[in-house]
Amino acid sequence: MRPRPRRGREGEWTYGVLVGVGAASAPAFLGLIVVVLVAFAWPSIIWNGLHFFTSEAWQLGNLYQGAPVVRAGYKAAPGASYGMVVFAVGTILSSLIALVLAVPVGIGVAATLSEQAGPRLGAILGFFVELIAGVPSVVFGLWGFIVLVPWIRTTLGPLLVRLLGWIPFFGQPVSSGAGLLASGLVLAVMILPIIAAISRDALRAAPLELREQGRALGLTDWEVLRGLLLPVAWPGIVGGITLALGRALGETMAVLMVSGGALGYLPQNIYSPISTVASNVVALLDSAQTDSTGMAVHALAELALVLLVITVAVNALAPLAARRGHA
Repeated sequence: MRPRPRRGREGEWTYGVLVGVGAASAPAFLGLIVVVLVAFAWPSIIWNGLHFFTSEAWQLGNLYQGAPVVRAGYKAAPGASYGMVVFAVGTILSSLIALVLAVPVGIGVAATLSEQAGPRLGAILGFFVELIAGVPSVVFGLWGFIVLVPWIRTTLGPLLVRLLGWIPFFGQPVSSGAGLLASGLVLAVMILPIIAAISRDALRAAPLELREQGRALGLTDWEVLRGLLLPVAWPGIVGGITLALGRALGETMAVLMVSGGALGYLPQNIYSPISTVASNVVALLDSAQTDSTGMAVHALAELALVLLVITVAVNALAPLAARRGHA
């Protein structure tokens, strides 16, 4: 029996509407979030100006005495100063440490799963690698606080001082163990599954003929991987690294629990306490709400807006980075 044309056209129209709504929902929600953040951060943007991007100080000022300071029609507590330099440096350094540690390990894990482990063992190990990506960040933070921070204080930190003490950034005494190194290690563990999973898929997508040709020429597995497979899979690997960087830049709870919560000063060595942009928003939200002028909360909203712009930019650059890596 032939279907009715009208019903078919109605189904096609409904399908088109659903697909269109689904495709437009993500950018619409993102745009709405940006609009809300800009509106809420606007008083801070006007009051702080470029000082927000050049100052190391983050002070709520005197919340209980003195008249509010008025600037461009917006009020702030006397002595208040808001700058993101300390948080930006902590975010960048901890993310770079995470990438330095996670990228070679992640690519090595991907190569093992794709080229060395058999189909059954590779599937099992790959499942556990991907399972790590689903662990809540607060679990990583608690693990870092209980295990990693004491280990850095008693073992890893003193070892690095002995081996690399001639390098100024490694040679100073270890503090509590919570700080830049702990944050970088926790982030490395968290982004490792992203790099490994995407790199494994990129290696598996390489043509089988490359492997066969390499073995026919008598190349070792390492030579096939380095000379034939990695150049072909590199665009996907670069995209995975870029996505992992976006995750590291925006991580909050795990970093907050192991970073040491530094305010007002830059890290002097790899063991120094730090604060990142994301962890600072969470850590200072309660105290910011005690500011009757509301400027402290507006400044945190500006921090969140900057973080959102950076994270979106990094994730948007992932396809471009992959194409450049291919070129």
